[in-house]
Amino acid sequence: MTATPALTSALRQQVKVLEDDLRTRVESRPEVRAEWDAEYREAFDRKRTAASWQAWRDERVMQAAVAWVLTTVFIRFCEDNGLIRPVWIAGPPHRRQEALDAQLAYFRAHPEHTDREWLQQAIEYLAGLPATAALVDEHSPLHLVSPSGDAAGALLAFWRERGDDGQLVHDLTDESLSTRFLGDLYQDLSEHARDTYALLQTPEFVEEFILDRTLEPALAERPLEGFKLIDPTCGSGHFLLGAFARLLDRWHRHAPGMETQARVQAALDAIHGVDINPFAVAIARFRLTVAALQACGLRRLEDA
Repeated sequence: MTATPALTSALRQQVKVLEDDLRTRVESRPEVRAEWDAEYREAFDRKRTAASWQAWRDERVMQAAVAWVLTTVFIRFCEDNGLIRPVWIAGPPHRRQEALDAQLAYFRAHPEHTDREWLQQAIEYLAGLPATAALVDEHSPLHLVSPSGDAAGALLAFWRERGDDGQLVHDLTDESLSTRFLGDLYQDLSEHARDTYALLQTPEFVEEFILDRTLEPALAERPLEGFKLIDPTCGSGHFLLGAFARLLDRWHRHAPGMETQARVQAALDAIHGVDINPFAVAIARFRLTVAALQACGLRRLEDA
């Protein structure tokens, strides 16, 4: 999987391109500008912001740009790893043409639409799945402003870019279905999230060190049935994922005769997370769902 510094750098460039497009969209569409003006005046009057209109606008534009880019990361991760049935952007090698054919069929049925509406088809699909609905719900900055058709097309072209060998430059296939990079990407792409929510991903060795000295002693002195754990500042869920793996291992040893899915559910039932950042919570929920799918031997998010 190419969730590497090179991918992060390339996605930062995509965010910048989208910011320019979205800023223009806000200023050139009277209905959007009027809505944003009203929200700014209310925020300023209620002392929720002391920023100038331009600074306030640019921060929201950045949030929206990051949300659009990250949503395409989610789509590609799900496509590349076969987590969802349809494909919209590229998908694994044997389904890339299927994605292009599906888009062509969509445009034949909706000739007035653009690449923006095609991407929104994927977003609506994610909204209909319990595992991914929170990623694109009303809390997502996606809904602050949408890109132009040309900008959406450029984002699709980025994800469909091929190297000299004919293979996709950015491939998010990962047999282990590791999702840690999603939280890291969110931190690295969104200055707003990092500064406003003090979003900083916990290194894995620190996570393990703390769980060794908190979760393990608690499990040693309490019964597994009814055991509860909460991370009150869970961010994108690193501690929750680590705790889930440990609790599931305990359930495998504690009740080997129990149905696998019941053991997975018991481990999930013990996990609780809270955070002031709804998008980080959505990432954590998605990551836990993927981990639970793996543990159950399932693959599709539609089956979650």
